[in-house]
Amino acid sequence: MYQDKTKTCKDCGQDFVFTASEQEFFESKGFTNEPGRCPACRAAKKAQSGGRGGRGGFQSRDRQMYDAVCASCGKSTTVPFQPSGDKPVYCRDCFQSRRSY
Repeated sequence: MYQDKTKTCKDCGQDFVFTASEQEFFESKGFTNEPGRCPACRAAKKAQSGGRGGRGGFQSRDRQMYDAVCASCGKSTTVPFQPSGDKPVYCRDCFQSRRSY
């Protein structure tokens, strides 16, 4: 269904490959725009904006993260708090799906 695409970075002008698996990931997340920057320029832009894609909020590099296992799907995940074991911990996807109830 998906095929690798060669794109030109709007920042540095270098060609990069937007892989089939990246395209599938973008679609699964509901992203409608393809990347305009190569991976190196995307990383630089993200670092420049504090790691949140320019949306503000806390800077994840300053926050302690803890390993956990999702109580719903069993997937390994990280959370910004130390799990105590007395309450369930969910991965991002399961947490979002539970919030919609």
